[in-house]
Amino acid sequence: MNVEKKQIKRILIANRGEIALRAIRTIQEMGKEAIAIYSTADKEAHYLDVADTKICIGGPKSSESYLNIPAIMSAAELFNADAIFPGYGFLSENQHFVEICSHHGIEFIGPSAEVMVLMSDKSKAKDVMKEAGVPVILGSNGALKSYQEAQEVAQKIGYPVIIKAAAGGGGRGMRVVENESLLKNLYLAAESEALSAFGDGTIYMEKFILNPKHIEVQILADKYGNVIHVGERDCSAQRRQQKLIEETPAVILEESTRKRLLETAVKAAKHIGYVGAGTFEFLLDANNKDFYFMEMNTRLQVEHTVSEMVSGLDMVEWMIKIAEGEKLPPQDSIKFHGHSIECRITAEDPVKFYPCPGKITKWIAPGGANVRIDTHAYSGYTVPMHYDSMIGKLIIWGENRDKAIAKTKRALKEFCIEGIKTTIPFHLKMMDNQDFRNASIHTKYLEQNME
Repeated sequence: MNVEKKQIKRILIANRGEIALRAIRTIQEMGKEAIAIYSTADKEAHYLDVADTKICIGGPKSSESYLNIPAIMSAAELFNADAIFPGYGFLSENQHFVEICSHHGIEFIGPSAEVMVLMSDKSKAKDVMKEAGVPVILGSNGALKSYQEAQEVAQKIGYPVIIKAAAGGGGRGMRVVENESLLKNLYLAAESEALSAFGDGTIYMEKFILNPKHIEVQILADKYGNVIHVGERDCSAQRRQQKLIEETPAVILEESTRKRLLETAVKAAKHIGYVGAGTFEFLLDANNKDFYFMEMNTRLQVEHTVSEMVSGLDMVEWMIKIAEGEKLPPQDSIKFHGHSIECRITAEDPVKFYPCPGKITKWIAPGGANVRIDTHAYSGYTVPMHYDSMIGKLIIWGENRDKAIAKTKRALKEFCIEGIKTTIPFHLKMMDNQDFRNASIHTKYLEQNME
C-alpha cells in the first residue's frame, strides 16, 4: 500500500483541561510544538503557559470556543499547524471538522470522515458490524420510524427493551422499557431528549440485557491496514451510563472469551478500514461468555490511561506516529503486565453527583511508585461551570488486581482537595465495596445499590 509519509512539526490541540495538558506533554517529548487554544473561561489555566503557543478563540460557552470551527481553523492557519489533535468530546467525532481540516491541508489526528460517519449513527454501525461478523444485540432494523414500529419490534424481541438515540452518547436519549404499558411515554421522552441534546431525534431499539458488564477493547490501526489491540477494559462501574471507574484487564473474562473478544475488535477495525486509535464497546452477559457490540468510539477514550499503564505504550504518541505514516509494531511485540485502575475525579457531590464548580483552596496530590495523576487542576484553580465536571484522573498500576486496589485506596486517602466537593469519598467507598473487590459490579449496580 502506497502511503505518503509526512513530518508533523506543529500540532494544535482542539481541546481543554487535562487532555490538553496530557497531549502537550507527549507532543513536546516528541520534539514537536504544541499550540493550545482556550476560551475566556480558561484564560487562567496553568497548562497554557506550558504550551509553545496559546491563543484565545472565544467566549466561555463551548459554541463560542471549543466547538467554534472557524475560530479553531483560523488559529491553526495563523500558527501554521501541520495537524490537529482533537482529544475527546467537543469536535473529536465531528466528521465535518475532519473534512474541513482536509480541505485546509491540515492532518486530523484520527480516522477519516467516511469511517466516522459509518460509526457515528449507532443504528447504522450495528448493521456494519453484522456484515463484519460481529455479534450484535437483537433490535430494530435501523432507526425507528414511528411508535407503532417500536411496538412491533418490542413484541418481536420481547421485553425489556432499551430505546437509544442514534446520534447519542452519555446516556442521553436512552430509556429502558420494562413492559408495553410504558413504551409510548418512554419512546416520546427518548425522542424529545435526543432532539434537544443532539439536534437529531432519530432513535432505535435493542433487546435490554439485564445487569451486563461493560467491556471495551482498545485498538490502534495504521494507514497500511495493520490493526493491533491494546487489551480490554472493564468499565462496568458507572452511574446512569457515565463511567466512574475503569480497569484492565477485565478479570471476570474467561480466557477463551477474552481471545474471541480481542480478535473480534481487530477484525471489525479492519473491516471498516479504520485508522488511528479507537475503542469497540461491548456488553457481556451475566454468564460472562457471550458479548454483543454496543458502539465504537472513533477517538481517544478518557480511560486510555489504564491501557498505557499495562502495555507501556503512549496512545497519543502512536496516534501522531500513525498520522505521520508510521507502521504499527506487530501484535506479539505488545506485552501486558499487571493491573491498572482509573478513578475519574470530578467536581461533583460524591452522593448525589450534582456539579460543584468553584475555587479549589487546597490541592495535595498523592504520590508513590506507579501512581499517576492526569489533571489540569491545582490549588487556587477555579473550576468553571461551562464544561464537563472532570478535574482529573487517578491512575494506579499494581502487580495484580488486589495490589492495585490497595494502592488506589492508599492514594485516594492521600488525595486532598478542599474548596469544592469531589467524588474522592465515593471512590474510597468503592475500594472497600465487596462486590467491586469481587469484580461482580455490573452497569446497573450503582443505581440499584447506592442511590
